[in-house]
Amino acid sequence: MKSILIFITTLFITGASLAQTFKVPPYQKFKLKNGLTIYLMEQHEVPLINISAVFDAGAVQDGSRYGLSNMTAEALLFGSSKYTKSQLEEKIEYVGASVDTYAGKEVAKLTSSFAVKDQDLLFDIIQDVITKPTFDQVEFDKYKQRQLLQLTQQKESPRGVINSYFNRFVYEGHPYANPLTGTPSSVSAVSATDARQFYQKYYTADRAAIAIVGDFNTAEMKKRVTDLFGSWKTAPSTSPALTEPTFSFNKNRVLLVNKDDARETTFLIGGKGITQNNPDFIPVTVVNTILGGRFTSWLNDALRVNSGLTYGASSRFGTYRKSGTFAISTFTKVSTTTQAIDMALQVLDSLHKTGIDEKTLASAKNYVKADFPPRYESASELANLLTDMFSMGFDESFINNFQKNVDGLTVAKTRQIIDQYFPKNNLQFVLVGKAETIRDKVKKYGTVTEKEIKADGF
Repeated sequence: MKSILIFITTLFITGASLAQTFKVPPYQKFKLKNGLTIYLMEQHEVPLINISAVFDAGAVQDGSRYGLSNMTAEALLFGSSKYTKSQLEEKIEYVGASVDTYAGKEVAKLTSSFAVKDQDLLFDIIQDVITKPTFDQVEFDKYKQRQLLQLTQQKESPRGVINSYFNRFVYEGHPYANPLTGTPSSVSAVSATDARQFYQKYYTADRAAIAIVGDFNTAEMKKRVTDLFGSWKTAPSTSPALTEPTFSFNKNRVLLVNKDDARETTFLIGGKGITQNNPDFIPVTVVNTILGGRFTSWLNDALRVNSGLTYGASSRFGTYRKSGTFAISTFTKVSTTTQAIDMALQVLDSLHKTGIDEKTLASAKNYVKADFPPRYESASELANLLTDMFSMGFDESFINNFQKNVDGLTVAKTRQIIDQYFPKNNLQFVLVGKAETIRDKVKKYGTVTEKEIKADGF
């Protein structure tokens, strides 16, 4: 037992030391003549190269064709000018590399990891996929059928879809409300031609960046990247800048999503949050760690450990460029729905009424600092960090000053953070459960709107 305690103590001290010394490693940033931004960071620990490419092509650009950005990102790998879909898969798998594409709410990304010895092949593939995708109709139609089946299956898991309902409810009328994977009717209407047109409009060099991190020589890699992407011609981006959403709700509201066979009620309680580049982002993170950001949080202690109402409860801030949300989330038996909601509200109320003491704050600071460095330990995580800096509009000072900003948080400052950023009025409740059983009970939380989970969309 003594040796275990020594090991844990050593691990904690090492983690704290890493947090104190971690800085973003040196990198070069430059632009090609076509406007494409390039980041190069040498990391020679292992003979690997990692790539992250980001494009201003997320779900906020979907308009009414929900799911189009997601489908376009997936379709980049359905074939290119040199390779069919099966050839791409075979060649990538044969050398043990990875190439993945996906879309988020605001951006789309391509990520890749491969051995240095295979870089000629992989750079050729990545260049062809990014600049000359074919959007093969046959492959696209097969993918669309799989996507429609997946959308149907998603509705069987309330925890898998509740965030989409919450975003739709809170951001109603704004592009942030767009469901990332679409709806059955919207996905059915999307064609390979639609994906190709979306690609041509939003995958533009002037709003894109490629980060390369790994075992290479910067001067040689700069020449390679310039040769690969310098002649890539795209039309300038014409999409307008996203506007900041206006939250229209001025009272507590409840969205009740009926699932007739539900044995549990899954719920989110929240409201307006913060943007990624909010100057108080780090203090908010520390306070939220106490409320619901770790296993020993107040919410988890109250709803899981002390009462047994759930297997887990948490809170989070979801951040975007122009806005963000705050939400408490958990699930419980249908019969204990209001008991769990009431307890979650009591914990939030306690945060406002009693605040945070010095001992609790010190514990949260240590947790946040120890948890911080592992997020950026690998070359792939560093590559993603660089493209996140580009797309979200922050620089390395956020990382380099992290320790100082955590240490600078005082008990007095937490009071201001709680009052300003943790909503207690105009709360928005989204519940997925058996409406017949809980409908009358949840009216006390606010005006109730009902939807059927089997209905198309969110």
